[in-house]
Order: sequence, then C-alpha cells, then structure tokens
Amino acid sequence: MPSRLIPWLLATAALTALTPAGAAGNAEAGKTKAAVCMGCHGPDGNSPADMWPKIAGQLQVYLVRQLHDFKAGRRVNEQMSPMAAPLGDQDIEDLAAFFATQKVSKVENLKPELVAAGRQIYLKGKGRPAVVPACLGCHAPAGQGKADWSATMKAPPTTLAPAIGGQHPAYLVRQLTAYRDGTRANDAAHVMRDVASRLTDADIAAVAEYAASLAR
Repeated sequence: MPSRLIPWLLATAALTALTPAGAAGNAEAGKTKAAVCMGCHGPDGNSPADMWPKIAGQLQVYLVRQLHDFKAGRRVNEQMSPMAAPLGDQDIEDLAAFFATQKVSKVENLKPELVAAGRQIYLKGKGRPAVVPACLGCHAPAGQGKADWSATMKAPPTTLAPAIGGQHPAYLVRQLTAYRDGTRANDAAHVMRDVASRLTDADIAAVAEYAASLAR
C-alpha cells in the first residue's frame, strides 16, 4: 500500500461511533414514509434534476449517517436540514433501507473527453506536485462505495465512502467543490477535504463525469 494512503486509511474510530445506533430499517415502512422525499429524489431515488442527488442504491449506512448529520447540523442544506429535523431514529433507518434497495439509473449524454480524463484520476490517482490517491481505493471500481471495512481491517477507518457510480456529474462537482472550499465539512478525519484540496476545477469536472459513467 502506498505510504501516502496510510494516514487516510488508518484513521481510527469505528463507524458505529459515528452513526447513531438504531433498529434495523424496514424498507416497506420506508417506502410509505418516503412520499415527501420523492418530490425531489424521485419515486425510486433517481432524482429527475441534478440539483438533487440520486440516492437509489446508496449505502444504507451512508444514508443514515447523512440524515443524522443534516438533523444535527453537521451538514447544512437549506432544503434537507429542515426535512431531516423532525425525523426520528427509526424513520431515518426505514428511509435509508428503502432507498438503498432501489437501483440507480444510467446517466445519459456524458462528455467522452471528460470521462477519459476522469478515468485516469479515478483509477490511478494523480502524481506530483499535488498527490491525489485513486478514487477507487475507497469508492470501489464500479463506484459502489465501501462500508464493509471491518471485513479486511481490524480498526475500520472513519471514512465511510458512499456510492458515486451513476450519480449526476453536476451534483458530484458541487460536492467536491464544497469539500475543497470547506463549505461541506462532515467528512470524518478530513479525508475528502484533503483530497479535494488537491484537485483543480478541471480534475473535479473529469472525475465527476467518469464516476457518473459507472454502472453499479
């Protein structure tokens, strides 16, 4: 493993310490509770516009974490923060269970030149002077994310890498830019802020386009 990855991958603290404990989610109950969510995120979690993220097929534990972060103010959004505020722990678990079981849709009309440029960074990273690790190390080859760190590591890192394959590229651009400028700061151990700080606008556009092209 390259030495530059060790500080990120060995940031200790189990995921269970980051996400409030709750009963297992019920997808059927979540579908019933998701009527309001569907107005923006679509009936199956595939949002019709890129101002809202696709949450279909997202890691359940990541959805739980983000909803708790919105509710607690660790992540702020003028639409999501008030939506999350009244949710109870079981509501959050159920909603996450429902959307996690849905299948993300394919992104159309991607730019081939950006996909090609983004592929290099996603699969191999970027060298000096601004070293960037390959995205697949955390987000996986097909962009399916990674939550099962405990299967391979004694001390799971604080990193909880979401699924990003098939996401709207414009949404990914906004999130990477927000990490870079610090307006989004709910990444444990500063992982994404560190990575994004080394990406140019062109890098971000390319990586977002490539991630959007991935099928999962």
